[in-house]
Amino acid sequence: MKFTAEQIAGILEGEVVGNPDTEVSTLSKIEEGIEGALTFLANPKYTHYIYTTKASITIVNNTFQPEHDINTTLIKVSDAYKAFSKLLEFYNSAKMNKVGIETPSFIAESSKHGDNIYIGAFAYIGEHVKIGDNVKIYPNAYIGDNVSIGNNTVLFSGAKIYSETVIGNNCVINSGCVIGADGFGFAPNVSGEYDKVPQIGNVILEDFVDIGAGTSIDRATLGSTIIRSGVKLDNQIQIAHNVEVGRNTVIAAQTGIAGSTKIGENCQIGGQVGIVGHITIGNNVKIQAQSGINKSIKDGEILQGSPAFAIGDFSKSYVHFKNLPKIVKQLNEIEKK
Repeated sequence: MKFTAEQIAGILEGEVVGNPDTEVSTLSKIEEGIEGALTFLANPKYTHYIYTTKASITIVNNTFQPEHDINTTLIKVSDAYKAFSKLLEFYNSAKMNKVGIETPSFIAESSKHGDNIYIGAFAYIGEHVKIGDNVKIYPNAYIGDNVSIGNNTVLFSGAKIYSETVIGNNCVINSGCVIGADGFGFAPNVSGEYDKVPQIGNVILEDFVDIGAGTSIDRATLGSTIIRSGVKLDNQIQIAHNVEVGRNTVIAAQTGIAGSTKIGENCQIGGQVGIVGHITIGNNVKIQAQSGINKSIKDGEILQGSPAFAIGDFSKSYVHFKNLPKIVKQLNEIEKK
């Protein structure tokens, strides 16, 4: 896709300084700009690059005044960073605006879909599936029986949605996600072997949920595993059966949450955090990366360590931990005396 400086200025409500007919077809960093690329300058540290960049168009703040000759066409806006972000969103939306049903794909006769949808080749849509308007289902996706998908939701290639799952509006599910697989439910028998406990619940994703690539969310044993509205999950996260994640909570990669744990709203959980089952984590909690959570947490706490405790106490303890070799040496010297 190609856009002129004049078209971009119209989208951003900006002013063109230079040739309004300059065309771009790609995006780049200002220091890596090439002919035909659009870039932006928001951080003053990068100002010197505007005089050497080969990018055809550069978005700048209204206050920018060049001190030397430049070869790039400028688009002046009130906030260059926000304007570029807005343009990225527009570009991504235009790029992903696929419509139609490709072949070969399988769509059960009992399923129903809304308007303006896209279903890619080799996708499988099971029985009694309900798909809303403007949904994009990319190639090789699997949608099991009785799944419901809300409006404006995107499922990328290779996403696997097991039966009975409910997905809300404006969700994004990336490649390799598995939503609704059986929870890890096994019970030991008299022979010392393990019998499978049937998992007959489902998964519910509310509106505006983003799920990163390779993340797994298990169905409930009974009831539902619930991801509340606005939750953002990174890549390669494991969420076990009957977990509930509260509104607008964000969780970084490689975190694992064991069964039946309840996480509150507006929490921030770092990467590689391990959380045991059957506990409650309050609202507005922050957990630092690689922490281990083995008990319930009250609202507003900030934790670090494994097992985790208050970050202030952790920092003080870490100072002593670093000094342990020195302290041991001093003790040994005292004992010799």
